Amino acid sequence: MNAKTDGKEPGHQSNNQSSNSQQPEMPLVEHLLELRNRLLKMVLAVIICFAAIYPFANELYLWLSEPIRTLLPIGQTMIATDITSPFFAPLKLALFLSVFAAIPVILYQLWSFIAPGLYAHEKRLAFPLLFTSVILFYLGAAFAYYVVFPLVFGFFTAIGPEGIVELPDISSYLNFVLKMFFAFGVAFEIPIATILLILSGITTPADLAAKRPYVVVACFIIGMMLTPPDIISQTLLAVPMWILFELGILFGRLASREVSGQEADEPPAG
Repeated sequence: MNAKTDGKEPGHQSNNQSSNSQQPEMPLVEHLLELRNRLLKMVLAVIICFAAIYPFANELYLWLSEPIRTLLPIGQTMIATDITSPFFAPLKLALFLSVFAAIPVILYQLWSFIAPGLYAHEKRLAFPLLFTSVILFYLGAAFAYYVVFPLVFGFFTAIGPEGIVELPDISSYLNFVLKMFFAFGVAFEIPIATILLILSGITTPADLAAKRPYVVVACFIIGMMLTPPDIISQTLLAVPMWILFELGILFGRLASREVSGQEADEPPAG
């Protein structure tokens, strides 16, 4: 049995080596073609979402600006200081929402591209992490809109000097809101980042737990940078970030144990 096996392996290896030497660039070309097709599908998904969203761009902008419009004094509205703002602000919002809505398709295409190169246990972990990252990003944006925006705009509209008429510009408001969406969406990815750090071996759950006091301070510093200078807004961002960090440590422990168990069950090479 061993002799036959040993006799077949050199021939099999030589055939592979000869075929690789004859077509050394084919795998790379195939990967590039597949990557191009995946990118085209991502762009197509964004275009389809944009075609569906753009007819409602003005209504969506009114919905997006509701947190600040409801806080303006009676008779005051938002303004457009640039002559092109009434057109480009809803257009920019529609494009952003198109990418936002197409994120599941975009991440699925990325997953389909990298999945063939992963081991079985890596696939079992990667897809849940990918799916969870999408949900967390959406939750971060929803948290910003429904919780943070009313507090932020309530603070800004109440802190202004008397005699100053507040007339928010639609373009400036949109830029601010999009930055907040992105910031909170990324902040809610803390559990995914923590799990990836643990699985990659860069750190361990015990090391992260030991650094908990520094993480708490960092959360409040980030909250101070992303929210108005009042303790309530800072706490509303810092506390969820700290909770998400703790969840990342918890699930990181579970994931590392699962990977260790699966690697132990795998037969040794050779």
